[in-house]
Amino acid sequence: MTDQPGSFPDSAAEMANETEVEEEPVSVDLAEHLTDDLADDEALALAKAEAAERLADLQRVQAEYLNYKRRVDRDRDLIRENATYSVLAPITEVLDTIDRAREHGDLDPGFRAVAEQLERIVTGLGLTKFGAVGDAFDPTIHEALSHIGEDPEVAVTTCKVIAKAGYRIGDRVVRAAQVLVVDPAGDTQQ
Repeated sequence: MTDQPGSFPDSAAEMANETEVEEEPVSVDLAEHLTDDLADDEALALAKAEAAERLADLQRVQAEYLNYKRRVDRDRDLIRENATYSVLAPITEVLDTIDRAREHGDLDPGFRAVAEQLERIVTGLGLTKFGAVGDAFDPTIHEALSHIGEDPEVAVTTCKVIAKAGYRIGDRVVRAAQVLVVDPAGDTQQ
């Protein structure tokens, strides 16, 4: 082949063919590479979704466990409180007997020591005594046995006589105080 003005040498034609041939495999490699990248992205997205699902499952199980633990602790405390209540409720009658014995005079030294020890033990278990002359009457903690008239010195219905002291454990009333009450003077109850 001869080089003529305005014409390309044969080597140029070969170069053009080589370039065209080279472009096709590059584009196939690029398509395969992009397909692999898309597959990798999909796999990554799928793995992230599965990881998020496992994390949500783990958090749900952890929350269920914490709720279970709180419920067990609350139930354990309630069982302990109920057991203490059921043991101490009958002892209130013994404490009433000790109070009545004290009202009639000094206790024998031996009996006094036993009574004081019993009172310390039940106080240590949370049993507290309430109800005193002059307390405002509260139907949630007092049981009115009788109204004994009016008293001009009181502004509200008031405990005038304590027949039996009340006892509670924490906020829970074991036994309401049994009282005789007076009303304020001029108070008309219907």
